[in-house]
Amino acid sequence: MAGPADPVVTGAHCEVCGTIVVVDRGLVFGCPNASPEDRRHVVRFDSDVVPFRPIDDENPFLAYRRWLAVDAFGAAVGLDDGERARVIADLDAAVERVAGTGFRRTPMLRADRLSESLGFSESGGVWVKDETHNVAGSHKARHLFTELVHLVMAERAGLAPWSSPAGRAPLAVASCGNAAVAASTLAAAVDWPIAVHVPVAADATVLGMLERLGADVRVCERRASDPSGDPCVLRFREVVRDGAVPFGVQGPENMWCLDGGRTIGWEMTDQIAAQGPMLDRIFIQVGGGAFAACVGASLRASGVHPRLHAVQAAGCAPLARAWDRARATGGAHGAGKRWRECMWPWDSTPVSLADGILDDETYDWIGVVEAMAETGGSPVVAPEDVIVGAHRLAHELTDIDVSPTGSAGLAGLIAMREEVGHDECVAVVFSGVRR
Repeated sequence: MAGPADPVVTGAHCEVCGTIVVVDRGLVFGCPNASPEDRRHVVRFDSDVVPFRPIDDENPFLAYRRWLAVDAFGAAVGLDDGERARVIADLDAAVERVAGTGFRRTPMLRADRLSESLGFSESGGVWVKDETHNVAGSHKARHLFTELVHLVMAERAGLAPWSSPAGRAPLAVASCGNAAVAASTLAAAVDWPIAVHVPVAADATVLGMLERLGADVRVCERRASDPSGDPCVLRFREVVRDGAVPFGVQGPENMWCLDGGRTIGWEMTDQIAAQGPMLDRIFIQVGGGAFAACVGASLRASGVHPRLHAVQAAGCAPLARAWDRARATGGAHGAGKRWRECMWPWDSTPVSLADGILDDETYDWIGVVEAMAETGGSPVVAPEDVIVGAHRLAHELTDIDVSPTGSAGLAGLIAMREEVGHDECVAVVFSGVRR
């Protein structure tokens, strides 16, 4: 049992094969049974049940440090409490020098005009968590920061295979948008080389940002010999097999991304509680699924249970298909053991204005399905006209300059508005500034 200031996380296990995953060795990124041929493994962190009392700090990684798996890792490898806090603070300062902002709590407020437009009563409404002013303009950097903290703590403990920062293995990420920018921002903050794998159709603005951040950008065309799936992910996995460090936001590739993302959910529950009402529902946009999986995990840790709704576009909805398959083949709980039956790449070319959620496979689907089942939630497939309309409403009725991807959670709410009571309190996350 954890003491008053001890780390809460006690270990980890694979949700597919049940294998115990150690958190006291450097550069362990996932289930030991995963292989280049079989990435169908994903880790869940195990925690003691203790009262949820974060400290008063504007940096979420310090406020919720006790609940972070990376803090348990640091303690297990011999870093004392003060040094673990200094690693986070020092990295945050380095990020601020590059990004212009460090990690700070982001606002969550009732969107009055949006709530009125959607027909909510004064006792209900829509609360918007604004991540557009977070590091690199989205929530992605939160996932990646705990990956970086893990690497630096491993270095401090002498567990990294390189003897000095000059000999570091390069980082690698597969992304055409927010994750690429976030990963390159953090890499630039610590002068760590990074290879960014992007599709042929990558946005020119994003490519320019990556170039300015010093990233090694690699455009990934589909090869005739490629299996199904995203060619960027295939090339990313190849360089990881050759020694690069996985530095993306897919849990099967790096379990530490499922750690820092939980700070968003913890903030949301704290912030809504401070304003009075209890949340009835949360709508989270889903691409690869790490974001929704983390929010679901954070709700579990903090003991609150609003219904979680995972939102995808009609032009790419592998999670909703997996949800239906899971319930038809034995139920949503424990569906990870039926990965091959439930989750496979989208069968047609993904398409939507919300292009940041067009992952053809929901890599972290297990955690999302579990969270929806535990909270009585469900997936939402938003028609394209609703996604377009939600983005327009977000700009007309709020002051947040959010991207179409970032407002896709609102599209999910609009798509199932008739099933949501007028007095309900619901939350959406606007993540991804319009570039």
